[in-house]
Amino acid sequence: MTLVPLLSVRDLSVRFLLPGGRRVDVVSDASFDVAPGECLALIGESGCGKSVLASALLGLLPANARTAGHAHLGDLDLLTADERTLARAVRGRRIGLVPQSPAAHLTPVRTIRSHIEETVARLTGVRGRAARRKAAEQASLRAEFPLGHLDRHPHELSGGLAQRAATALALVGDAPLLLADEPTTGLDRDLVDRTVDELRRHVDDGHALLMITHDLAAAERIADRVAVMYAGRIVELADADAFFGSPGPRHPYSRGLLEALPERSFTPVPGLPPELGNLPAGCAFAPRCDRATDACAALPPFENTVACHHPVPADTSHAIRTPEDTRA
Repeated sequence: MTLVPLLSVRDLSVRFLLPGGRRVDVVSDASFDVAPGECLALIGESGCGKSVLASALLGLLPANARTAGHAHLGDLDLLTADERTLARAVRGRRIGLVPQSPAAHLTPVRTIRSHIEETVARLTGVRGRAARRKAAEQASLRAEFPLGHLDRHPHELSGGLAQRAATALALVGDAPLLLADEPTTGLDRDLVDRTVDELRRHVDDGHALLMITHDLAAAERIADRVAVMYAGRIVELADADAFFGSPGPRHPYSRGLLEALPERSFTPVPGLPPELGNLPAGCAFAPRCDRATDACAALPPFENTVACHHPVPADTSHAIRTPEDTRA
């Protein structure tokens, strides 16, 4: 049975207008869906536009940004909604956010407890002091945030603790869609696994999750589907089992990301990604790709889950092999 998407994004583009008439296309023609009970992991190198895409969905772009396309959350188009609607009806209530830089989203003169209790009162309507305190502690425990640190200020927390505090805040409103931008940054491996498992429980309860991450191990642990972004474009959409297992990703860049992992072949993707303000007319990955031909001078269409003129054939003979597979 095909689920009705909770979030449906079509042809989302974001450009920044800079002094002197310069234009930077940061996100180009992104299209994807996220359904209730599903996690879509958005992966790719730093600077490819992932966080800008997230900011566009929440109306948090700078004044010099311009958007195009559609991003429907139910019957609401997030790209055309006014600030009043976004502030009062969307952020926290319909979309919970785990920000990429949590310390910047926390008020430095207030304790973590006061942050969470205020969010509880605003989003859930709980007013009694004891009830707010209990709800705040429950949210903290869900995010693996130690109760003994609730009365500390943001500057007294490590980066990992600040990340967990931000996760606790995002879970308070029980929003139908959770947008997590690098939610495992600064956490050790054990805490990464526990944080991801809590987010997975949130998904399994019927919520939707769009997770932006560099951590492919975390993505493999939690995701139902994977979207790969390169130079502002989504170049592949795949089921997580097929992406991380067999037959593996079909776009050469996606395959390179996996092959760069220590548990795979530990071979880095050659070269560097292009500057978003100076993108080639054709395939942006072509200068780094060993499958590139003259055809790659034209922009590849997105067909059959991949945007590539020369995708890796979709058969199990091309599946990525781990060292354990090789030894076997």
